[in-house]
Amino acid sequence: MAQGFAYQTDPSLSQQLPQAAEQSLEQLQQLVAPIALYPDSLIAQILPAATYPHEVVEAEQWIEQHKDLTGDRLAQEVDKQAWDPSIKALTQFPAVLANMNQNLAWTSELGDAYVNQQQDLSTAVQVMRQRAQQAGNLKTTAEQTVTTQGQTIVIQPATTDVVYVPQYDPWLAYGAPLAVFPGWYPYPGLFLDTPGVFFGLGFAVRPFYGFGWGWRNWAFDWHRGGRVVFNHNTYISRSTTIVNRNNFRSNRFNFRGADSHGRGFAGHQTFHSPTTPHIPEGTHSGAFGGFGHGGFARGNSSRGQSSVGGFHGGGRR
Repeated sequence: MAQGFAYQTDPSLSQQLPQAAEQSLEQLQQLVAPIALYPDSLIAQILPAATYPHEVVEAEQWIEQHKDLTGDRLAQEVDKQAWDPSIKALTQFPAVLANMNQNLAWTSELGDAYVNQQQDLSTAVQVMRQRAQQAGNLKTTAEQTVTTQGQTIVIQPATTDVVYVPQYDPWLAYGAPLAVFPGWYPYPGLFLDTPGVFFGLGFAVRPFYGFGWGWRNWAFDWHRGGRVVFNHNTYISRSTTIVNRNNFRSNRFNFRGADSHGRGFAGHQTFHSPTTPHIPEGTHSGAFGGFGHGGFARGNSSRGQSSVGGFHGGGRR
């Protein structure tokens, strides 16, 4: 795998790149439906990670090969990996990482929207939260705290040490049914075939506190264009897979990496993916558009529950 990149400044470069059409608000609402009811800080980890689909695949495979690691041991070994901090952070939530790997086309489109339509994506999340609230599926519970700040709905864990990821059908939880994202494959443990929203096991995040990429280092700023905040700085993805089309059109090239321990606010550029998928014709805007769960599917419903110790039981909203 090449360790460096030569960045062209040819004005014709932007004409050579695929110019994907921006997605409508309705399309973005469908795109964010699977995660819109997650805690804010978890969304702040998912969106940057979605810009590194190769590393999503690699990290999921690594987790599969290290099921014996839990808690502090898992955190220490993850810290050694050359992944973006957002990818490392999602190892705290193995079911979420597995779902992103399993639905790689969706992950890639989410990453593309985050890079190219950040404000619209943020608006779509808020619209879906409002719909869920109106449907009676978003409220404060023993597992989470839901507050409204002006027109913004904020979701935070009820405790600082345990984070619960809601389980729901993203096409039924928002009142009127949504069209299913093309090729979407429901991951056991996160998906429930019912209009309601439930809570399963909580993920203990305290073992990861001592690392620069841990839970407490992420936040979502709804009031500044939907930016992700990492270690008190605006996170900027340096992915070479998901293209910032505005930068290419204006010939701005500022690819700067961060170290593997999560210092700084950007990811590195070298991917170490053991799998190089073939990109079929007729792709969507994301780097892996057109991919469903084929080749990356995981069908083990207990997978997301075996990699992190200290689980806590949840309940229904």
